Amino acid sequence: MNNFSKNKNSIDPITASVIQGALENIAIEMGYKLMRMAYSSIIRESEDFGAAIVDTKFRQLCESKQSTPLQSGPIPGYIRGICKEFEKRGEGINPGDVIMHNDPYGGSSHGPDVLFAVPAFYDNQLVGWSATTAHHLDIGALSPGSCGIVDAMDVYAEGLQFKAIKVYDKGKKNEMIWHMLRDNIRAAHLVVPDMEAQIAAAKIGSERFIDLIERYTIETVLAAAESMMASSEKMMRDAISKIPDGKYEALGHIDGYEFSENPKEKNLPIKVTVEVNGSDMIVDLTGTAEQIDLPINMPLAGTVDVAIWLTVRSVLCDTATIGNVPQNSGLTKPIKIVAPLGTLANPKFPAPVIARFSPGVIIADTLMHALAPAVPKQISAGVGNLKVIAFSGLEDDKHWVHMEIFEGAYGGRYQKDGMDAVDTLYANTRNNPIEDIESHLPLRVNRYEMREGSVPPGKWRGGIGAIREFTFLNDGGYSVEGEGHLFKPWGFENGSEGETASLKFERHDGKSENLPSKLPYKPAKTGDKFVAVGPCGGGYGNPFDREPAKVLDDVLDGFISEKDALKDYGVIIQNGKLNLNETEKVRNK
Repeated sequence: MNNFSKNKNSIDPITASVIQGALENIAIEMGYKLMRMAYSSIIRESEDFGAAIVDTKFRQLCESKQSTPLQSGPIPGYIRGICKEFEKRGEGINPGDVIMHNDPYGGSSHGPDVLFAVPAFYDNQLVGWSATTAHHLDIGALSPGSCGIVDAMDVYAEGLQFKAIKVYDKGKKNEMIWHMLRDNIRAAHLVVPDMEAQIAAAKIGSERFIDLIERYTIETVLAAAESMMASSEKMMRDAISKIPDGKYEALGHIDGYEFSENPKEKNLPIKVTVEVNGSDMIVDLTGTAEQIDLPINMPLAGTVDVAIWLTVRSVLCDTATIGNVPQNSGLTKPIKIVAPLGTLANPKFPAPVIARFSPGVIIADTLMHALAPAVPKQISAGVGNLKVIAFSGLEDDKHWVHMEIFEGAYGGRYQKDGMDAVDTLYANTRNNPIEDIESHLPLRVNRYEMREGSVPPGKWRGGIGAIREFTFLNDGGYSVEGEGHLFKPWGFENGSEGETASLKFERHDGKSENLPSKLPYKPAKTGDKFVAVGPCGGGYGNPFDREPAKVLDDVLDGFISEKDALKDYGVIIQNGKLNLNETEKVRNK
């Protein structure tokens, strides 16, 4: 550790705030530069990437706010993993280095999320790191696409592993590494340029960070960082202190492999116990299912910790209520995580983990369920989970791969309905526009619409899922990674449970089959169709307390029928008009 990290200078709050804003702008600029340089839609449109500046103590100083928490949140863990590898190998870090890392047991959430880190040097001493992460379309695994590899036996079957690999060494490009990447990645014409875009964005972040140091001095910037993290920690501690001391528990479940004959691979419990003592919080996952030999295990560092941090921060420090929340490692300091080794939430190497995404959402959702009795006005009812389909094929002897993230939905919230057809909790990615899909890929989007007739009732109704239908225009293949086919999202305070998701495959010959939430690679023929029905979040509060005018709106929008309005809400609507007098009679019976 260098001497700069030991600085304990005080700083006035105005200067600290200015430097905080400058750091946040650096990360935001990194993110936008990466988006604009990226070739693949998973980064360019879905924004499945992260960008951050990390200090030499592995503390995040800022992150790209437009990116997903599941990408930016793990970055300090990636950097810690890099430094551990260098220390183990006796290898040094030098100006001009660019380091690639995707080790799921060394800070990464899973192999397809590859980080490129640029060490920032000032006066020949390491003062921090600039890093970007991104989800890549292919990583050389056993089947095309980096999700849906749901039958991998271990991490080695999940694709190429990079443990602190210098792709640039003292400024010189390591060409052999790049040859290996091009030779082992199917969609290299997309993935390699995306990686180069990550490096360019990380270099921009490093340059801006050094510019900031030169403008304010290293002592001032580090003092501002200490001040920022102390402020964020105090914000979180103040929020935790408002919760009555005690234990709060909830039990969730994941589908697992719903068609498996092995009972240890399906209907798996996720147990969360939250213990609050003053301004300290312990989140204990004891009671969660044991790890399995299939890739729905979740790395503790990179997936589980991010799911917990994001949920606690969103529930207790909501920007809509308290304003701007500086996003740095100070927010996580009051939170201790307990996850027994050998469970789904802390697997032993080399257990497979590539499909950790959807189970991780259930950890976040179950944590929110546990917190619900303590902070009922700050949570949503149960969320509808997500799924990812990896479409792929060959066109003119060149691989094409497309990752389509199918949205979930939030549950109802205090004084607000659940958000419809959005990525939930730590995902926060965007949908791919139909025009982008059809202009770049041999796929046609036949339907993209809101689900009707399945809206979970509540004083504030559950969010509504979407229906999307895709047709293969050429022969290709697909694989599926998801959750939420078996267990309905939980309702809250007499609100209804949500609705599960489903997936149907309609063959070009007229035959069809219902698919599970996880499916390894299968071939597809021209004319084959996918119909994905998204889940609906749980309802919040007694449906008979819902404002009749809101029930009318849902009827007029076609989400529910007049019959449903009477059955679920006690609201009389006839020929599209609300009858308040009759509604009051029904509700007062």
